[in-house]
Amino acid sequence: MRHLFALVICLVLQACTSLSHTPSVTRVTVLHTNDHHGRFWRNDEGEYGMAARYSLIESIRRDVASQGGVTLLLSGGDINTGVPESDMQDAKPDFLGMKALGYDAMALGNHEFDNPIAVLQQQQQWAEFPFLSANTIVADTGKPLFTPYTLVEKRGLRIAIIGLTTTDTAKIGNPDYTQALQFVSPLDVTPDLIQRINTQHAPDMLLALTHMGHFSDGQHGGNAPGDVTLARGLPRGSLNAIIGGHSQNPVCMKQPNRYRFPYEPDMPCQPDRQNGIWIMQAYEWGKYVGRADFRYQGDRWALENYQLLPVNLTGAARQYPEAPEILELLEPFQRQGQAQLNQVLGFSETHFSGDRQLVRQRPAALGRLITQAQQHAVNADLAVISGGGIRASLPAGPVTYKDVLKVHPFGNTLTYVDLSGRELRDYIRSVNAIGANAGGYPQWSELKWLKSQRGVQTLLIGDSPILDEQQYRLALNSFNASGGDGYPRVDQHPGFVDTGLVDAQILANYIRRNSPLKNHLRLNE
Repeated sequence: MRHLFALVICLVLQACTSLSHTPSVTRVTVLHTNDHHGRFWRNDEGEYGMAARYSLIESIRRDVASQGGVTLLLSGGDINTGVPESDMQDAKPDFLGMKALGYDAMALGNHEFDNPIAVLQQQQQWAEFPFLSANTIVADTGKPLFTPYTLVEKRGLRIAIIGLTTTDTAKIGNPDYTQALQFVSPLDVTPDLIQRINTQHAPDMLLALTHMGHFSDGQHGGNAPGDVTLARGLPRGSLNAIIGGHSQNPVCMKQPNRYRFPYEPDMPCQPDRQNGIWIMQAYEWGKYVGRADFRYQGDRWALENYQLLPVNLTGAARQYPEAPEILELLEPFQRQGQAQLNQVLGFSETHFSGDRQLVRQRPAALGRLITQAQQHAVNADLAVISGGGIRASLPAGPVTYKDVLKVHPFGNTLTYVDLSGRELRDYIRSVNAIGANAGGYPQWSELKWLKSQRGVQTLLIGDSPILDEQQYRLALNSFNASGGDGYPRVDQHPGFVDTGLVDAQILANYIRRNSPLKNHLRLNE
C-alpha cells in the first residue's frame, strides 16, 4: 500500500522547480520534526523521546546512503517551553540532543522568545547548527536577528534553506524579549531572497523552513497567515517544499484543502501542495518524523515518497530501541530536572485549599491566586478558570514546582481573547449560569456584582462597571477557551490568542515573584 501511494505521488504530483544542470546526487531525503517543546525524554508510556528518534533517523540514513542518496534533518522550531525538566534547564538537553542527532538547521519559533535573547544565543552555541529566520529583524539595525538562510552541501549537492517565523510572535512572545524586534511579513522578504539565492548560489534544491502554521485552504482565522498563504503568494514552484511547524498538526491531506482527520500512526500521509510547492508538517513533540524522498527526474525534483513515521507511539507497527549513546547524554539532565522539581519556588503563609467541595461551589482563594497569575501574565483585565480544573491544594510553608504541577497537571496553555464590553458581559452571564457542584463552576480574578436598591445587578471589574463599547482582555486556559466544562468557545474569535505558555509555569513564575503568598481576601479561612 505504501509503495502504491508513493508511486501515485511520484507520477501525478511533481515539483515545478527545474534545474539547468543535473545535480551530483539525484536522491535527497528530507527528515523533519517541529514543535518539540522540551520532550527530550520519553513519556510515561514509553512514547517518543530523542533516544528512540535517533535510532529511527539512523536507520533511514543507512537506507538512503545504500541507494546513493543524501539525508537532511530539519526542525520547524519551538524547541522551548512545555516540560519542566527542560524549561528549568533552558532546554540545554534538547539542543545538545539535536546536535547529537545531527540536525542541519532550525527555524526560529515563537517560543524561542519565551527566554531572553542571551539564552537563545546560548542555545545556538549548544546546538552548533544555524537558527534561521529571514523576517525577524532587529529594529535598531534593520538586520536579521539570526541567519536568514543557510546553504547545506552534501556530497557536492547544494541545498538552500530559508527560515521564517510567524509574525504572531510580536503578540504571543514575551514582550520583554521581543520589544526590540520586528516580525515582518514573510511575503515581504521571501521573493527577493529566493531571487538572490538563485543568482548568487545556484542551489540544486531550495526549501523554506518555517514556523508559521498550516491552515487548510489558507483559512488562518485570528492567526497570522501561514504556509498556505506563503506558497500561494510566491512565484509558482519557486520552492521545492515548505517544511513547517507552529500549528502542531499532521499535514496529511484527504483531498485538496481538506485534512485526513483523525490521523493515526502508520496511516498514509499525502502532504499539502499549493501553487506547485509541497507543504509538510510532522505534528508535535517528536511523535513523528516526517520523511520526504525526492528524486531528480528529467530537469526537476519529484517527490517519490512521503511518510509520517511514528516514534514508539502506542499502536504503531514498529518500535525503535533507545540509542544508548543518546540515553547516556540525556539521562543526567532528566535526573537533574526531577531533582529541580523538588526545589522551593517560594513560601505561602496560608494553606490555599483546592478541595473539590470548595472550588466547585464558591469563590476560593486558590482560584483567585491562579486567575491573578494568569491575568498578570498577559496584562488582562479579567481571568477565569473552571473549578474542575483545580486539582489539588497549595500547602502552607515551602511551595515546590511539584506542588504546582499537582494543582495544574494537564499542561493546558494560557490564552486570552479581546472582547467588547457587550461580548464580555454575555460571556460572563453564560459562564455564571453553570451551577455549583459542577466542574465548570467559575473562579474569577476581578469580577464583582453590585446590586442597586432596586435589585438590579451591575457587573464590575475591580471597581469599574463594564462598558459596552470598551475593549477588555479576558485570560483563560486553552481547555476552557475551546469549550471545556461547558464554557462558551472563544478559540475562533478574531481577538483570540493562544500564548502556548503552560499554566503550571505561569503559576510557578507568579509564586516566585510574589512570595510570601498571603490570602489578602481572607477567603476560605
